[in-house]
Amino acid sequence: MTRAPLTLEQLRVAVAEGDIDTVVLALTDMQGRLQGKRFHAPYFLDQVVGHGSEGCNYLLAVDVDMNTVDGYAMSSWERGYGDFAMKPDLDTLRRVPWQPGSALLLADLEWLDGSGPVVASPRQILRRQLDRLAAHGLTAYAGTELEFVLYRDSYEEAWRRGYRDLTPANQYNVDYSLLGTARVEPLLRRIRREMAGAGLTPESAKGECNLGQHEIAFRYDEAVRCADHHVIYKNGAKEIAAQEGMSITFMAKPNEREGNSCHIHFSLRDAAGSSAMLGDGPAQLSVTGQRVLAGLLATMREFSILFAPNINSYKRYQPGSFAPTALRWGTDNRTCALRLVGHGQGMRVENRVPGADVNPYLAIAALVAGAVHGIEQELEPGDECTGNAYDDADAQRVPGTLRDALALWQDSAVARDAFGEEVVAHYANQARVELAAFDAAVTDWELTRGFERL
Repeated sequence: MTRAPLTLEQLRVAVAEGDIDTVVLALTDMQGRLQGKRFHAPYFLDQVVGHGSEGCNYLLAVDVDMNTVDGYAMSSWERGYGDFAMKPDLDTLRRVPWQPGSALLLADLEWLDGSGPVVASPRQILRRQLDRLAAHGLTAYAGTELEFVLYRDSYEEAWRRGYRDLTPANQYNVDYSLLGTARVEPLLRRIRREMAGAGLTPESAKGECNLGQHEIAFRYDEAVRCADHHVIYKNGAKEIAAQEGMSITFMAKPNEREGNSCHIHFSLRDAAGSSAMLGDGPAQLSVTGQRVLAGLLATMREFSILFAPNINSYKRYQPGSFAPTALRWGTDNRTCALRLVGHGQGMRVENRVPGADVNPYLAIAALVAGAVHGIEQELEPGDECTGNAYDDADAQRVPGTLRDALALWQDSAVARDAFGEEVVAHYANQARVELAAFDAAVTDWELTRGFERL
């Protein structure tokens, strides 16, 4: 299997030999989904490589259902719903083994008038935070661990059933079970192999607690590349499952059992490439490491909208569920929001707050912004939690709802200082749109409780 990424010259050869006939140019939207176009490969080489392409600017101003909604400064009926410029990032060019004859690359968004990047685009938000970190001589690395629930029903069948009464791939808890994962190893193996063929580095696959729940882990990487790989994997895993007549959900809480997490491992390196977090302080943390940890804790509540962006995200936070509610830190302590793991140069902090519905660019940007805040304000992380953080009555908590998180985000001076007014307003509006849609919906829970008995 040919390894990725592809160089432009390799793409030209593959197109000339008839090996590749389609090139996918993709951007990441607010929800962390890939959107874009499929190009006839010769046309891509002749026209798009040098000039880019265009995409309607409503792609960063719609809800999950792709409905146009009010409240976005960048895109509206009054502004005519114009285009973005989609600038190919050739460093992300790769084969797509699960789509024969196809290559894929990601785009950065710029304004057509040449005024600069679209600052509210997720990839640009992360890049801006990394520039702030670089001013301190530091580079961020990250790894995301996505859990999902696998069903033996196709996406079409799941839709027809209203997503009810689906058949999970496993009928019992298969956490670490080799027997349980063997039942679906043909699909897991295909995903691992074909992601490797797309240039990602798979590490392992394991079962999880919910029925049909699994996780495929990939090697950490530089922050932008990690987020790029995350969105390519998430989209590709769904496509592969669909080809096999199955379906995968990355919802944070698809049912009343365990939710789908996206633990994010985060570390910093100095200009020499060594760990900036390792030292001789508490828990073997350097002064920088202590300040980073403190900054992450100090900003977690105000940045929650970037870690938990949907109504459903907050239903994952249940005591005793391995989804942390207490904003504490501890060494190898899964009851804490921030868990120190690894040793030596591999020391890192695992943020256990995000669910699998997270936009990785925004979540990693929030971690970088929190780290910069802690460094610049010279914050202290407080005492390590060595027991059950859920029982710590004095600990601050993850916001209980998206509405609570929205209020914290809108009122946050730290968020405005780190991300700017435009980004704060843009993602506040995203939350308001989701809340309005949810508030207008009549749920199954309401019908069951009220149809006859009220």
